[in-house]
Amino acid sequence: MEPMSVDSSGCGGLDAQIEQLLQCRPLAEQEVKALCEKAKEILMEESNVQPVKSPVTICGDIHGQFHDLVELFRIGGKCPDTNYLFMGDYVDRGYYSVETVSLLVALKVRHPHRITILRGNHESRQITQVYGFYDECLRKYGNANVWKIFTDLFDYFPLTALGGI
Repeated sequence: MEPMSVDSSGCGGLDAQIEQLLQCRPLAEQEVKALCEKAKEILMEESNVQPVKSPVTICGDIHGQFHDLVELFRIGGKCPDTNYLFMGDYVDRGYYSVETVSLLVALKVRHPHRITILRGNHESRQITQVYGFYDECLRKYGNANVWKIFTDLFDYFPLTALGGI
């Protein structure tokens, strides 16, 4: 199967990837790599202190609980209809960390001004090796490449946000 591309407008194959992720089906390794490269380009232009427009729905730790994330969107409204601020801790502990963080990153690429994803303490190399994300990547992909791609991307996540702007 040929990986879908993330085009320069953030649409095209990206919308199909988001639909795939909403079905809790992980992306291929090459798709994750392309998605994270595009996200890195967006995040490099953002400040470590990210302004967030009100009204905004603020979401705490997800920890790989993919179905809870989908329920948050069902209750709070789909992106881009709702502004979202995610406070970090997307991975570890749950069974669907790969799908959870992939969906959030895909939505960030698709709607960069409507979703803010902050870096939590679980978006680090050391913590993810202890609490499950590393092992999940090995199980789902057969190697640590996707783990490395995501942990490299985590270095670009903003650290805090200012609301009410």
